[in-house]
Amino acid sequence: MTDVCSATVADARRLRAQMGWSPSSANQRRKCYRAAQILRTEAIMNLSSVPSGPQGYQPGTSRRALLKHIMALCIVIFEFEIGSNKAGPVNKLWPFLVFTVFFTFFSCPSATAQRSQAGQKIFLGIDVLKQDNFRPLRGKRVGLLTHPAGVDRNGVSTIEILRRSAKVNLVALFGPEHGLYGDEKANQPVEDRIDRRTGLPVYSLYGKFRWPTDKMLKGLDVMVIDLQDLGVRSYTYISAMRYTMEACFKNKVEVVILDRPNPLGGRKVDGPLMEAGWKSYVGAYRIPYVYGLTIGELALMAKGVPGWLEVSKPALDKGKLTVVPMKGWNRDKLWTDTGLRWIPTSPAIPDLSAALGYSMTGLGAQIGGFQHGYGSQFPFRLLTFPGKDPREIADALKARQISGIDYMIVDRRTSRGRQGKGVYLVVKDYSRLRPTEISFHMMQLACQWSAENPFAASAQSQARLFNIHVGSTEWWDALGREGARVDVAGFLRKWQTQSRVFQAMSRKYWLYP
Repeated sequence: MTDVCSATVADARRLRAQMGWSPSSANQRRKCYRAAQILRTEAIMNLSSVPSGPQGYQPGTSRRALLKHIMALCIVIFEFEIGSNKAGPVNKLWPFLVFTVFFTFFSCPSATAQRSQAGQKIFLGIDVLKQDNFRPLRGKRVGLLTHPAGVDRNGVSTIEILRRSAKVNLVALFGPEHGLYGDEKANQPVEDRIDRRTGLPVYSLYGKFRWPTDKMLKGLDVMVIDLQDLGVRSYTYISAMRYTMEACFKNKVEVVILDRPNPLGGRKVDGPLMEAGWKSYVGAYRIPYVYGLTIGELALMAKGVPGWLEVSKPALDKGKLTVVPMKGWNRDKLWTDTGLRWIPTSPAIPDLSAALGYSMTGLGAQIGGFQHGYGSQFPFRLLTFPGKDPREIADALKARQISGIDYMIVDRRTSRGRQGKGVYLVVKDYSRLRPTEISFHMMQLACQWSAENPFAASAQSQARLFNIHVGSTEWWDALGREGARVDVAGFLRKWQTQSRVFQAMSRKYWLYP
């Protein structure tokens, strides 16, 4: 998606054609008004994208750019009225135009200005490390586990920062899933190699091994970890961190975590608690699916809670962990409050819309037929179901009154060039949003809309893949047994209670208010 600043009258014309808008009727004018409402809501939220054909409202868009987008739409509405024999006098739409401009411009805060001010106060772990003249690394042989989103507040790669510093002896690089430069596909093994940019060895932690071997760690004094996480349990960078911490503690190598924001903020805790029997690389911790901690706080908790790391007690006690905290971040700050540019953390998470969507629909499309937009221009935000019209999907979800979400029918295009329509998930009230809730309603609807219960009929390999992501045997058994009659609300209440307990327990490890 491109920035809304490039929105043109042509884009608005496409939007009008896609939505079938004819402002000559009161009903269609209400549709236009609702679009303005949604644009304003998303502008205030500053988190998710609203699609308009190939364009979309993007986080970081200024009030002026948003106004331009609305005005382009209004211009096309006028064009339609002028060219339509059915339309009344053009001046009937003046009140709508004036109100829309006023509504957008004066009631929507300047998002760019807000983030610019916030960004001046946010310093990432790598920035704080620089300010401290790399004190934890001086005189030591350093390894670095990172990826493309491992940058300072100005967008400079942590690799380059450490490599260029005369006070740091960087001797080895380590890459997680998707590789050191983020260009590898999901679930695909990555080989070790020599980095052509630096000449340093790059050891893959998503290839033959998921952890640094003794040989990889030989000669290292300290391992620096700078990974941008999503705040979601199944996103594997926190697993790479855990396995790396275990290997380093066993080999008496110090670990330094450069902390980064949780893009969902530090207040959201949601979803099933991972059962011990389903722990895997996509569920390496017994935590809720959305866990409300920064990666540095999670590292402290992993070392502090007995049994979380598979390391002998002597090695754990002697293991040295240093978290370099951020400055200026707090738990109420979403990513868009930081003033920092979002760098894709993996090929399927190109923007903040997808980052939030991953927590919302990632579980709901494992089994059952729902697709969540992977491979489209709206990954993890666009729902489709075989044989179901998007309007039917939207109506079924709306009837369930899922907190904080609205639904918009939009055109979609896949990476293979296919066209169609889907249901775009609009976050209209982030404070009320329980991110994982919609996934469990998707599972129930899949049972309702399928000839047989797809969960009861799934192969053993599918069942395992589902459960290592969701992490609840009780839910799996109930879903397979009861299908469309499963008590979603009851499970949600149970998981909310678990989430509150977890959040209370995790407070001991908070670095930020």
